[in-house]
Amino acid sequence: MQRIISAVLLLGFLTLAKTVLADVDIKRDVVYGHKDGMALVYDVIRPEDPNGAAVAFMMSGGWFSRWSPPETLAEGFFSDMLAAGFTMIPVYHGSAPRYKVPEAYADVSRAIRHIKLHAAEHGFDPDRLGVTGGSAGGHLSLMIGLDADSGDPDAGDPVMRGDNRVATVVAYFPPVDLRPITGPNDRFPALDFSPELSESISPILHADADDPPTLLIHGDADDLVPISESEDLYAEFQQQGVEAEFVTIAGGQHGFRGENAVKADRLRLEWFQEYL
Repeated sequence: MQRIISAVLLLGFLTLAKTVLADVDIKRDVVYGHKDGMALVYDVIRPEDPNGAAVAFMMSGGWFSRWSPPETLAEGFFSDMLAAGFTMIPVYHGSAPRYKVPEAYADVSRAIRHIKLHAAEHGFDPDRLGVTGGSAGGHLSLMIGLDADSGDPDAGDPVMRGDNRVATVVAYFPPVDLRPITGPNDRFPALDFSPELSESISPILHADADDPPTLLIHGDADDLVPISESEDLYAEFQQQGVEAEFVTIAGGQHGFRGENAVKADRLRLEWFQEYL
């Protein structure tokens, strides 16, 4: 239980001073699918001077997907990325407690396929799409990067015929092995699914040489998701020959604050500028 994040830290690791951007184009509530009569959505936030690349942001903490106004995200959490020309795409999934981790991953995987299918109308190159998130969002980002496929050519749904591959991944303090923590959990109900599925949803078991370049950022004072999670995955990346980097934030807790947040976000931006 101590290896997982709290939903209250959904976006806490991006605590930064807000900077109002002059102009952004916001496409709201793009529907990428439906489940149980409800729409699954993402927003597209396009900067005034786009660079042709986009980054999908996993809006997830404890696999609970809390909605935020895109204006708030543009002015605060995404301001550095937008200023650098990246189109930002916050992605929402079916939330705990109703939906569990495998269902959350299925949602965001479909979202990536939909985003790439409609990349031209969103104004970016589908081959220049990255993904990022923290904690549960970092877990989902890694699953997207490490478990991608080319789509099902026989699918009746055009979205599912498309691939869900991304060019690069940045994950903040992600849980990477769900096997020890899957099962009934009062604090994190999204983990209450069959242990038989835990291997399929653990990023560390999906690493191979075909994975995209990946940056892991983790604080060494994190008492919710131990830094050993990122250490173990980085070691697996090295063994598999994956292009990867692991950065330790000295004294960083779960949910970067102050200078730790500034440093992590600078590293994230530089990574996306290099690989997108």
